[in-house]
Amino acid sequence: MAFLGSAARRVALAVQPPLSPLCRISARSYSSEQTTEKSVPYKKTLKQEDGASSGPTKPLPRSADVVVIGGGSLGCQTIYHLAKMGLTNAVLLERDRLTAGTTWHTAGLLWQLRPSDVEVELLAHTRNVISKDLEQETGLHTGWIQNGGLFIASNKQRLDEYKRLMSLGKVYGIESHVLSPAETKDLYPLMNVDDLYGTLYVPKDGTMDPAGTCTTLSRAASARGATVIENCPVTGIKVRTDDLGVKRVKAVETPHGTIETPCVVNCAGVWATKLGEMAGVKVPLIAMHHAYVVTERIEGIQNMPNVRDHDASVYLRLQGDALSVGGYEQNPIFWDEVSDKFAFSLFDLDWDVFMQHIEGAINRVPNLEQTGIKSTVCGPESFTADHKPLMGEAPEVRGFFLGCGFNSAGMMLGGGCGRELAHWIIHGRPEKDMYGYDIRYITTYKYCYNELLGKEYTFDFPPHHDMIKSECLSCRHDVAVFDMSYFGKFYLTGPDAKKAADWLFTADVNKKPGSTVYTCMLNKRGGAEADLTVSRLEPGAANLPLAPESNGDAYYLAIGGGVAEHNWNHIRTVLQDQGFRCQLTDHSEDMGMISIQGPKSREVLQEVLDTDLSNESFPFSTHKVVSAAGHQVSADFIKSGEFTLERMGVTYKAKAHLKSPFDPENKRVKGIYYYYEDKSKR
Repeated sequence: MAFLGSAARRVALAVQPPLSPLCRISARSYSSEQTTEKSVPYKKTLKQEDGASSGPTKPLPRSADVVVIGGGSLGCQTIYHLAKMGLTNAVLLERDRLTAGTTWHTAGLLWQLRPSDVEVELLAHTRNVISKDLEQETGLHTGWIQNGGLFIASNKQRLDEYKRLMSLGKVYGIESHVLSPAETKDLYPLMNVDDLYGTLYVPKDGTMDPAGTCTTLSRAASARGATVIENCPVTGIKVRTDDLGVKRVKAVETPHGTIETPCVVNCAGVWATKLGEMAGVKVPLIAMHHAYVVTERIEGIQNMPNVRDHDASVYLRLQGDALSVGGYEQNPIFWDEVSDKFAFSLFDLDWDVFMQHIEGAINRVPNLEQTGIKSTVCGPESFTADHKPLMGEAPEVRGFFLGCGFNSAGMMLGGGCGRELAHWIIHGRPEKDMYGYDIRYITTYKYCYNELLGKEYTFDFPPHHDMIKSECLSCRHDVAVFDMSYFGKFYLTGPDAKKAADWLFTADVNKKPGSTVYTCMLNKRGGAEADLTVSRLEPGAANLPLAPESNGDAYYLAIGGGVAEHNWNHIRTVLQDQGFRCQLTDHSEDMGMISIQGPKSREVLQEVLDTDLSNESFPFSTHKVVSAAGHQVSADFIKSGEFTLERMGVTYKAKAHLKSPFDPENKRVKGIYYYYEDKSKR
């Protein structure tokens, strides 16, 4: 039998510097053999004992309104909520048995508090479904255990964060308490609290059982008319192209037949990328190993809350009279070759990688040092670049929805996200603000803010606060230059461009050519989808290298960089749905944009532009093609909408769109960047 302490010491001696005293082993003799047993800590799984597949568990229908692919947490929650919302002609296809991919080995933790009001609502819905709704509907217990949750604060900043989480929880009626180290010790006697600033205790957090949860969801969905079919892998997705050239889902192919359907939901977890490739859809997630170890019995651990130590990146999940100990590494193991045959399977645990969690775990619960390891659990999980799930309709193919990339949070977010995804499919958009999860917001822009500000995270004024103050005052009283080349820059042209503009934008953008209008775009529910500026172009030959030639109506759209991809897909979806004969062209990567703001902005620009910038010659909300230091640019004068300077009086902004191809040297227009680079001249 292996022990956590001995495992830490052995690996440390081989590849690491000496560990702290809490991780060193006493003179007692422990086994030096690492356990080779690989087993999840659940009494029941849905794995077939003989390991043989007997073909589909039900006959395949010839058609369906929706086909959900993947029988894990998200797939089961989605089919359940589709049926509950009245869409009963829905089918779930699972290549093996329910939970076979990643769900079966999940730790099943549910923390109710996250630093996002939307996520708090999503988690609350999951908890309601698992702890109450399903049992009322089916009479079956899902395996929910309410043992509470405890967040560890080992520094002041973390404790400040938890105090804010407690305040957020009050708004949503979630009971939580910030505890002192002494109060934490009373609650969890086995815990070392010597290095703690405090903890956040949420009594109604708990753990979920994957097999019990997914089985009950499946039965509830079936009772409402949905169809759940296991042992039926998907081999292809047919895509058709309509009369307008739009790609749409047509059917799902399997070895046992084809299902005609206009809608597919990709809930395939780490296999989601392969499934997306079948339809020509990019799914930006990556598969990694995620591991935890299950201990032998620990006296006194019964009924203790689950523990999450964010700074040590460790979690301790109560497992009856034992603990599951896991965490998230900075040097994870990637699963490059994802196998289609991998079902109810586990990897060998790499102790060289996993051992970094042991010191933190033993520091928090010292009894672990002398506790045996019963088994190891190392399975695949899917992760995304920003640690947010991927949801919504894919931009490449209409009718292809995603519900994947949940970063080890698929069980706890499954209920809330399953409901939103079902609402998205039925009504065209989610009920909640799911922008952060929407696949359409993913962009290729790369930011370095984490690196620059990594050491300055605080809820107090950061060290760079005075620098920001100086820059704001310069912009308020003098002039400042902003490189806004990350903005989205689109052209809308074609025979129906005017009809499309009337449909898309809330303001009347059909002013005389040369005008620029600040406007919004709304969605079907009347909610704000975006704000942007729209410039109506002069008809005729293009007067800039990238501007389109148009004999009719043509518009230039300038959109915030962070939402450009999302807005692009929103506009394109509207054009497709309404059948407008238009072309939407993206030149975001080909053009630069410079914004000059402040009361002296005109004064600076007048030095470099060859046109009169007086009110009479260049009034508010207009644009012109002018020459700046020998370069043709489009200059737009609008009242600033992005900065609070707008409230200090009228501020003008000039956007200089530079020649293609984009050249970092080409954008340094003499006279403008002088004021940007020399702070004394601001």
